[in-house]
Amino acid sequence: MSRQQDSRASDHPHAGVVVGLTAYIVWGLLTVYWHELDHFDAFELIGWRVIFSAITMSIVLAWTRRWRSVLQVLHDRALLVRVAITAVLLTVNWTSYVYAVVHDRVLETALGYFMSPVGTMLIGVFVLHERLRRAQWVSIGFAVAAIVVLTASYGRFPYLALAIAISWTVYGYMKKQVPLDPVDGMAAEVFLLLIPAVVVVIALAGRSSSIPSSATSGEAVLLLFSGLVTVLPLTMFAFAAHRVPLTILGPAMYSVPTINLLLGWLAYHETLPLSRVIGFALVWVGLVILTADATYRARGRTARHAPTAPAPTPGLSQEPVP
Repeated sequence: MSRQQDSRASDHPHAGVVVGLTAYIVWGLLTVYWHELDHFDAFELIGWRVIFSAITMSIVLAWTRRWRSVLQVLHDRALLVRVAITAVLLTVNWTSYVYAVVHDRVLETALGYFMSPVGTMLIGVFVLHERLRRAQWVSIGFAVAAIVVLTASYGRFPYLALAIAISWTVYGYMKKQVPLDPVDGMAAEVFLLLIPAVVVVIALAGRSSSIPSSATSGEAVLLLFSGLVTVLPLTMFAFAAHRVPLTILGPAMYSVPTINLLLGWLAYHETLPLSRVIGFALVWVGLVILTADATYRARGRTARHAPTAPAPTPGLSQEPVP
């Protein structure tokens, strides 16, 4: 973290905590937002989400005069390829998430985002050739056990949860290869996705159940603001990340899948038998071990090398969730 960022972090830590937690709550409650549109095709919903996100980002870039930062992507072929890869991964993540929500599988979205930190550790081992500590191996063991238990509970492989976890994990890894801040990065991604999104929307528009043919005025308003609800929590998180240590902000990210878990169980009445409770409990135990280990080591590092910035919690991306 730069000296300027350290200064901002010390100037407004409480504001950063409030804004960061608000961003997480917004992300968690986006499940309610998309569930209100559950009778539409998930792919069509994602198409409209990309279109309105692109419109929203255009307004943001014009207002902040940051078009040049995004347009530089077009002049750097290597950067353009990396942004294109992150855009595809983001599409897979958004589509898996929205598909699960509109098909009454909210609990699987919670499982997917709970498992993401474990996926990040596996990338560390198999891609970056890092050596894991004992606590991290234990956490992976709990995650594997959870997948086995939940597969037996669902009676099928939780492929949507794994699609969410894998796409988000690889997305977080690839984002570290893209030298753009969160807002510019999001803008570049949705602009690259804009033409495919328009093609999807046009291809599906002729059906009687399509959004242009059957959406009510209220549903049209929800879709119109889908770009804003995508961009707003991203901006809030970027504000918080510069003002709050990630050892505080990172573990709080677990509130997002926790909200989804509670919504799926209490609001949408998805079944939560004992076997499924045990599966989620195994994930939680692994996450508690992982977070406690990372926090302990970060505090020790801070005490030995003050005033160095605390390390982020392993497996937690600095990018947004749904």
